[in-house]
Amino acid sequence: MSSIFQPETPAGAYDAFVGSARVRARDRRPWTPTDGRMPALFISHGAPPLLDDAEWLAELFDWAHRLPQPRAVLIVSAQWEAAPLALSSPAAAMTPVYDFGGFAPRYYTLRYDTPDASELAGLVRSVLPEGARPHEHLDRGLDHGAWVPLMAMYPNADVPVLQLSLPTQDPGKLLELGRRLQALRDHGVLIIGSGFMTHGLPFLTREIIQGQEIPFLVEGIRPLGHRGTRQR
Repeated sequence: MSSIFQPETPAGAYDAFVGSARVRARDRRPWTPTDGRMPALFISHGAPPLLDDAEWLAELFDWAHRLPQPRAVLIVSAQWEAAPLALSSPAAAMTPVYDFGGFAPRYYTLRYDTPDASELAGLVRSVLPEGARPHEHLDRGLDHGAWVPLMAMYPNADVPVLQLSLPTQDPGKLLELGRRLQALRDHGVLIIGSGFMTHGLPFLTREIIQGQEIPFLVEGIRPLGHRGTRQR
């Protein structure tokens, strides 16, 4: 029996979705200052097999479709932890980071070629104090914590995107970082936090995947944090 983790055609749901989604997305109204501040979002992302979940693709696309088209997207995911603060490369059409293993070869060929994001990089630097300005990783593209959900939200890849590392788990410091970044929203930048409640693929059952059973914590066992590769 096929599931999103063992699809008959890897990324087949995305192939069926993307053609009409790209056409619809061309009609989106671009953000203007009269729209006011763009929202800040948290969206749940998972491994690339989410691109085989037709319902997830449609719902995330439709939700993004109700927003004005942002001027740019800044996305922060626990998939990339790095201190001091770091930004992905602002260059156009950077090769994505395929930071996952054990899936069908098709997922390692997917690309999300976004436009140059140098203007966004300058905006991020401008709202942070001089001693806290991020290092730019000029050879690092977006990892799957960024490009998987964005392929559903902005399938034409026509919005500049940067990924910002998660530099700490200290709530006070993260709130202060968020306070400074919120000024970007007045410039039409959509800020997204991307992650997942747990990261324990070995513990997923067919019933959980099919929505027939709700996962729960067993005493003495806690789920793994969704951290991906950890950099310090």
